[in-house]
Amino acid sequence: MKHRIVVLGAGYAGAFAAGNLARRLSPADTEITVVNAVPDFVERMRLHQLAAGRDLAFRKLADVFAGTGVRLRLARVTGVDPERRTVAVTGEVGDGELAYDTLLYALGSSAAHHGVPGVAEYAFDVSGRSSALRLRERLAGLAEGGTVLVVGEGLTGIETATEVAESRPGLSVALAARGEPGAWLSPKARRHLGRAFDRLGITVHEHTRVEAVEPGRAIAADGTSVPADVTVWSAGFAVHPIAAAAGLETTGNGRIVVDRTMRSVSHPDVYAAGDCAYAIGGNGRPLPMSCATAGLTNMQATAAIVARLTGGEVPATGLTYHGNHISLGRRDAIFQVVDGDARAKSWYLGGRTAARLKAGVLTGAGWGIAHPTFGMPKRRRRLATAPDRAGVSAAA
Repeated sequence: MKHRIVVLGAGYAGAFAAGNLARRLSPADTEITVVNAVPDFVERMRLHQLAAGRDLAFRKLADVFAGTGVRLRLARVTGVDPERRTVAVTGEVGDGELAYDTLLYALGSSAAHHGVPGVAEYAFDVSGRSSALRLRERLAGLAEGGTVLVVGEGLTGIETATEVAESRPGLSVALAARGEPGAWLSPKARRHLGRAFDRLGITVHEHTRVEAVEPGRAIAADGTSVPADVTVWSAGFAVHPIAAAAGLETTGNGRIVVDRTMRSVSHPDVYAAGDCAYAIGGNGRPLPMSCATAGLTNMQATAAIVARLTGGEVPATGLTYHGNHISLGRRDAIFQVVDGDARAKSWYLGGRTAARLKAGVLTGAGWGIAHPTFGMPKRRRRLATAPDRAGVSAAA
């Protein structure tokens, strides 16, 4: 029987991983199934653009994986049983169960509410396509002079605030930051960011911790009321509790604890990639939840899976960041180079050149997803041994 590989999630990490596995493993020995809740590949790095009013085309996953040998199951994951090696799903055809020999968990993340009152009821976010479209509709319905408050000074918050301010100049946009926006940037890059905020008319509320969201306003920790017809919550990400509920070793916030090869430290036939993986980078620090992490971890996970199944030596792929790339609307951006400890170097690239570079990164990522088996060799690698379904594969 074939070795069954199940990939949970078809975001940047899951879709790339499935394509890599299909490209490198022989279909005579392996069966690859991708489980995803929606039929399209969602470019999460563009969702702030979608929310602000840009029209984006979404690729059908059925088209992405056509001809690759990868099976697509459109369903929502409801549970994982690592002892029985099964995944429970529910979809249009009802409830079901998938068996696996190797599981790659890449379900990503959603907006973290941090228990702040009113966020779930009144705030918007750009962590998913449906939520971005909901925000888009709300912004379109605001009258001239309507107020938009973006909460969160991280990459998502900055990109959302600048995109909305540029795309909808008739609105009044503000950013609430617990500290200083872009505090991790070099001094020159921070000044560039400040000029962008000024150019776009964005009001910045520094050292403002929002502790409640209500209709028409947000309430700061000091009791200050910040007016907001629309509050956009960009104050971090959270993962689904499925992995923790399954008994996998996880962190306090539910991320799967993995070793250097992205293998679960508690269940060796489970790997994790993307936001849901708690992985240590080349600098000895946990990798943050980001698209860059999705790329780094999925490449390591797929390399490890292929090597172990085919009897090869597991390589150590790079887990090092080289920089942060922040869009500031359509015609401006910042690329901040970082050192081995992820600290900003003095040099940065800004302006239209950085914006073109970011656009190229987005286009390249989308193209890679659309061509998952590009460069596929004529002869793909066979498994070293037959799968042993009574326990971990003999080659694992």
